[in-house]
Amino acid sequence: MSESNFKSLEATLNKHIPPEELREVKRVLYGRTDDNELQFSEETISLAKDVDIELKGYVFSARKEDLRRPRIVRVAAVQNTVDIPTTAPIHVQRDALHEKISNILRVAVTAGVNIVCLQEAWTMPFAFCTREKFPWCEFAEDVENGPTTKMLKELAKQYNMVIISPILERDTNHHDTIWNTAVVISNNGTVIGKHRKNHIPRVGDFNESTYYFEGDTGHPVFDTQFGRIAINICYGRHHPQNWMMFGVNGAEIVFNPSATVGALSEPLWGIEARNAAIANSYFTVAINRVGTEVFPNEFTSGNGLPAHKDFGPFYGSSYVAAPDGSRTPGLSRDKDGLLVVEMDLNLCRQIKDFWGFQMTQRLPLYAESLAKAVKPDYKPQIIRES
Repeated sequence: MSESNFKSLEATLNKHIPPEELREVKRVLYGRTDDNELQFSEETISLAKDVDIELKGYVFSARKEDLRRPRIVRVAAVQNTVDIPTTAPIHVQRDALHEKISNILRVAVTAGVNIVCLQEAWTMPFAFCTREKFPWCEFAEDVENGPTTKMLKELAKQYNMVIISPILERDTNHHDTIWNTAVVISNNGTVIGKHRKNHIPRVGDFNESTYYFEGDTGHPVFDTQFGRIAINICYGRHHPQNWMMFGVNGAEIVFNPSATVGALSEPLWGIEARNAAIANSYFTVAINRVGTEVFPNEFTSGNGLPAHKDFGPFYGSSYVAAPDGSRTPGLSRDKDGLLVVEMDLNLCRQIKDFWGFQMTQRLPLYAESLAKAVKPDYKPQIIRES
């Protein structure tokens, strides 16, 4: 089977494994024998067809408690292609993506979504592979007053929905510096805050340090009406300490908006966000764009292969993992999609009580060790045979 014919791992499993055996396969691979699919209204299903997106939904439940009510929230992840040619004027490319996402959000609101996260740098092609400053830096915009935030503030208020909008930020207060930033917009239509990407890749076609450096916002957790959320942007998923600090600060759901390609990272994709959910007793939402993006000028990948103009394919496969280690099936590898997951946030504390990972975490031990490790005269604790 060629990569172009491989739509998703789930589709292949469903096609080739008998139903009873498939239940056991899912138990091992996904932590539960049943997908626990979420049922959508006819309106939502029809609208998703009109917009031409894949629509999937699943449910994570929690144990019923005597002293706490269920804390049910519906969370959504959006993955999408960039359809307009990268040679089109910047405003044409951005406006087309604004229209596409506005249409997908129309589907989300009919599905009862409370919090939605878009993919990394969603207002533009992922042009950082080119190492060219122009015209790509023109996509950067102000967090508070840029056209993207203005549009989404209106939709957030209209739809009573928290929207996480990862953009290329232009910091006009500090020398017009560019950052890779996720803007968190409240369901009342105001900007709650922002988080800048903590870890910047320097690998393959991901030449992002040509445009922006590591973020300076720490590990903020945003206390919304629907739960405490955080954003671990893309490459930060490779760093367990990054995930950990969002948990230390009290996150219940951590979103991972990304842009990554199959040849580089696909074997890691289903592991990292799921492992973070287990280790930190919170929900994780892994989001990746789809499609291949073609640029006007050739660029090289620093691997000795010929120069090329295309970047991708981005393999989608967005999914959600729960603190008990279970996860949803992923969206497809090649199609625009909306993944809606209903979750009971009470599960976070229940898993902390059951496994005791946070109780046994021993942060003071690691803080002491790391304080020594960052010093220039540090000597690793290696005991050698005499």
